[in-house]
Amino acid sequence: MLSAVPIPPRPRLTRAGVAAGSTLPLVAVALAFTLSQLLFVAPGLHLGWDESVYVSQVAPHLPSAYFSAPRARGVPVLVAPLAILTSSTLALRIYLAVLSGGALFLALWVWRRLRPVPVLALAGVLFAGLWVTQLYGPQAMPNLWVAFAGLAAVGCFLRAAQDRADRSALLQLTCALASVALFRPSDAVWLTLPMAAATLLVPHWRRPALLAVIVAGLALGGAPWVIEAYASYGGIAARLNRSSAIEGGIGWHLAVGDILRTMDGGTMLCRPCTRAWQHPGAAVWWFVLPLAAAGGVLAAARARRLATALIPVLCGLSVALPYLLLIDYAAPRFLLPAYALAAVPVADCALTLTTSVRPSLRPATLALIATLVTAQTVSQYVLLTHAVQVSAAGNGDYTRIAADLRTLGVRPPCLLTGRLATPVGYEARCASGQTAGHNRNTTRTAILQTARGEPVALLVRPRHRPPAYARTWTPHPLPGLRSHHGYRVYLSPR
Repeated sequence: MLSAVPIPPRPRLTRAGVAAGSTLPLVAVALAFTLSQLLFVAPGLHLGWDESVYVSQVAPHLPSAYFSAPRARGVPVLVAPLAILTSSTLALRIYLAVLSGGALFLALWVWRRLRPVPVLALAGVLFAGLWVTQLYGPQAMPNLWVAFAGLAAVGCFLRAAQDRADRSALLQLTCALASVALFRPSDAVWLTLPMAAATLLVPHWRRPALLAVIVAGLALGGAPWVIEAYASYGGIAARLNRSSAIEGGIGWHLAVGDILRTMDGGTMLCRPCTRAWQHPGAAVWWFVLPLAAAGGVLAAARARRLATALIPVLCGLSVALPYLLLIDYAAPRFLLPAYALAAVPVADCALTLTTSVRPSLRPATLALIATLVTAQTVSQYVLLTHAVQVSAAGNGDYTRIAADLRTLGVRPPCLLTGRLATPVGYEARCASGQTAGHNRNTTRTAILQTARGEPVALLVRPRHRPPAYARTWTPHPLPGLRSHHGYRVYLSPR
């Protein structure tokens, strides 16, 4: 039973006050994670569409892009310390790579009283070794930070639930849940459902303080989103309805097949997800993951520490549920929180195998596990190389278009509208506006008024005509694009 899980004794302290049992393996994993990002991801990767929205909110001397209803303020808060100092994309990549390495260490470190350091180090290797984890480590996107904070939150919850004397766990749980809610309030709610249920259903865990901490964390982190909902949308319900409309409607949509189509690194957003499942081999680990996690739960149950595996698995399933069943599109980053939470029981399963076999078989078992982990890591780096190339091609086009616009005389103050206006506007240091769609924030009349005093550029997709108000504007081709072939720009008369 969950309530009967034994608590390991507090780690013995040395004279320096550091817990006995070195955390150096965790430090090594975190450093390797950061170094890998700096070597394989950060160089040459320009800002993506969503990143430009988030960074523009806090970058001085840059127009803020339209901030739609589903977004939250966590990423702008995260990047603000650097964005106010420099607009360098490389500096941002380095900053986030270092921060994500530190976040990985902290997320694993809070588990050190629950599981041995070797288990946590292997969990870190398994999670940090995924191509999608590496790709989004230095990017200004929320999902990986939800994963780190979610993993830390579950560890703090287990510590607080199982040891009432561990008061620091309550404070850490509040901070971790507030972080999740700041980045993605909806993910925070799904994440906490199993924790809240366990608090109410497990007799030994049933205490007001633990439930109050969960609620407090959600409230603190979600407060900016709630305030903004009332200030800009007319209330929470109105913002949720607007978010649902932008997401294509929240309802029954089995998106497992869509997720599988993104496993090869060929697309970062499958919407609509009509591409073929081209490389099934890239998703083999995805099918092994639930089996290995279940093995970790069984191993934990036999060792009378069921909660340390079952709770993270349940929280991971809960936070993955809306992305698997409730939306009609997919992105590989959506399931990062679930992967992080599954990593601990999966690592537990792997290392339990080495102790459950006969002593004479342990070296061979260790060698087999090491071989499998190495093969998984190598395959993920092959996929990472492809994913970086795909991302760099798409994001680089925004920079190339911005350079062409500057050559054509479009310089700040200026306005961009059309399909790629948001990311190109960021690179060109122009404001962006849309007259239709989910990001509608201006009108045709306002665009024409702006064109009287500053350059306005309209980006038009291939085989599309410009709107009526821009039919007399001067068209220019945009050659040399790698992922957006055939785009044209129409410039307002001056």
